[in-house]
Amino acid sequence: MKLARILVDGTPTAVVVEDGVAYEAHGDWFVGEPRRGRELGLFEAFTVLPPVERPSKIVAVGLNYAAHVTENDPSRKIPDEPVLFLKPPSALLGHGGTILLPPGNRIDYEAELCLVIGRRAQRVPEPSALDYVLGYTCGNDVSHRDLQYKDGQWVRGKGFDTFCPLGPWIETELDPSDLAIVSRLNGEPRQNSRTSQMLFPPAFLVSFISQVMTLEPGDVIMTGTPYGVGPMVPGDVIEVEIEGIGVLRNLVGAREDRR
Repeated sequence: MKLARILVDGTPTAVVVEDGVAYEAHGDWFVGEPRRGRELGLFEAFTVLPPVERPSKIVAVGLNYAAHVTENDPSRKIPDEPVLFLKPPSALLGHGGTILLPPGNRIDYEAELCLVIGRRAQRVPEPSALDYVLGYTCGNDVSHRDLQYKDGQWVRGKGFDTFCPLGPWIETELDPSDLAIVSRLNGEPRQNSRTSQMLFPPAFLVSFISQVMTLEPGDVIMTGTPYGVGPMVPGDVIEVEIEGIGVLRNLVGAREDRR
C-alpha cells in the first residue's frame, strides 16, 4: 500500500495511492491499515507534502556504502559501527517541492532509502526490527559541503530548511534488502547501486539506533547514500528512484540571500 499526504483545497489530507490515483485514507496509519475512501483525482495533480507530518526526529546514517566512504575524503576508514547524526524535522520537503540553496560553493544530493517507524521501538532485537517499520520511502540527504568540512560535524551542513526531501509516498509492502537505488541530475544518472551493498542493513540499523534512542511512530531513518554524490545548482532537477517505491523529484532553487 502506498500512503501519502497531499493538499486538498488547502487542507493536508492523508491518501492511499493506487495506479497513480489518490483516494482518501481513513484511519490512523500507526494503528492499523487505513481504509480507502473516495477518489480525489490524479496524485500528481496535487501539491504533495512530506509523507510524514511531524516526526520527533530524523536519524541519518553516514558512510553506509563502502564506495562512498572515501568518495569525498580519501583518508576515511570504513566504520565498524554506524555513524549517526540528526536532521531537523524543519528540513522536510515534499515530492515536487523546491530545494532552496543557501550561499555556498558546493551543495550535494545524496539518494537514500528511508525507513518510517510504525510503532515505538526501544532496544529491539535485530531479527524482529523490521516489524517496527511502517514502510519505506525515497529520501535526499542534501548536504552543504563547505559547512560540513568547516564544522567537522554534520548537523549544520545537513540541517537547512528543504534539505530533507522525502516521498513521494510510503510503500508498506516491500523487502528493503536488495533494491536498486538511483539518482538522476537533469535526467542524467549519477548514483546507481543496490541496498544490498549497505555496510549495515536496515534491520541492523533499526536495532542499533533503538539501543541508543527510543524510536517513535513517524520517525524516519535515512540509511545512507551510495557512491556518486555531486553538486546541484539552481535550475537543476534532482530525482531519487528506488525500486519498488517510485521517484522523488525536486527542483533546485536559490534562497533569497544566495548570490
